[in-house]
Amino acid sequence: MRLRLALPIVIGCCLCSLRLTAQVKYSNEFLNLGVGARALSMSGTQTAVAQDVTAAYWNPAGLSRLENRQEAFLMHAEYFAGIAAYDYAGWAYRMDDRQALGVQLLRFAVDDIPNTTQLIDNQGNINYERISYFTTADWALWLTYARDLSELLPGLSAGGSAKIIRRRIGDFAGAWGFGLDAALQYRVGSHWNFGLVARDVTTTFNAWTHHLSEEEKAVFQQTGNELPENGMEYTRPHFSLGASYGWNWKTDFSTLIALDADVFCDGRRHVPLSGNTFSLDPHVGVELGYRQTVFLRAGVGNVQQETDMDNETYTTLQVNAGVGVCIKKRLSVDYALTDLGDVSLAVYSHVFSLKFAF
Repeated sequence: MRLRLALPIVIGCCLCSLRLTAQVKYSNEFLNLGVGARALSMSGTQTAVAQDVTAAYWNPAGLSRLENRQEAFLMHAEYFAGIAAYDYAGWAYRMDDRQALGVQLLRFAVDDIPNTTQLIDNQGNINYERISYFTTADWALWLTYARDLSELLPGLSAGGSAKIIRRRIGDFAGAWGFGLDAALQYRVGSHWNFGLVARDVTTTFNAWTHHLSEEEKAVFQQTGNELPENGMEYTRPHFSLGASYGWNWKTDFSTLIALDADVFCDGRRHVPLSGNTFSLDPHVGVELGYRQTVFLRAGVGNVQQETDMDNETYTTLQVNAGVGVCIKKRLSVDYALTDLGDVSLAVYSHVFSLKFAF
């Protein structure tokens, strides 16, 4: 019987998810990374704020307040010192004064992962030419519709998104998923905005299948790894609540303060407010603008309760910052520096995004 080396850790960890046939607390986490340098520099406080093309991600209801006839959006970021690539593209179209449509595509992937299962040949010799490479990639496609409901309640908008998920681990395994999001946004006067988003409101599912050959199965067994099984992975609904207050002062300057809270219904998490049935994760952001052209932004989020080796509990948080420039209300260039203040060893992430108005 041939001797093979174990697959890289990333394959084993990913394929173990195929054994799941129940609800998973951290399923489809790549959908929660956030999009847009503006939003990320404000720690994702966009539930009540987003009213441009990125609203299709943050709060579908905000898409009904699109200022331009069409908007397009591009973003690229790299995580873990360039190991993982994170890309996003979005497009929004205002049908009339009340309705808007949006399409967005997201990809989070690690490319060129070495597959060492064939490193040793039948004679027990190491042959580096037998190493192949594969990609593990997560894709998501959203189709969004939003409508102004001022005829029912002045300042109210509603929206929803259908999302299709494709996850793939080389040629070893893959999954197709589907879910729905629903949202409301409510404007009070010229200063206050409120938002509510129900993500995975119908419970999002991923149907996993694996494609290991008999030879690859033998490698898993010889190296003590469990064989993956086809199965369903479910993502429970969770909610985002948001409020924002904006005002102009000294004519040329503007200020926006936003507060969001993510509510999870899957039990205890390492967040400031956590119970047996739900957990609440707050984050806050602020934006200072000059003539609606130059913007400075900052945010605090990812507040967690952690326990050290001495069983003592302490609090960690993540501080983000960024800048933005809007050119003639047609082109917006934004930059965010994330992971500031993070006590972990994670490398800082530089995020750039472009928004075009037509």
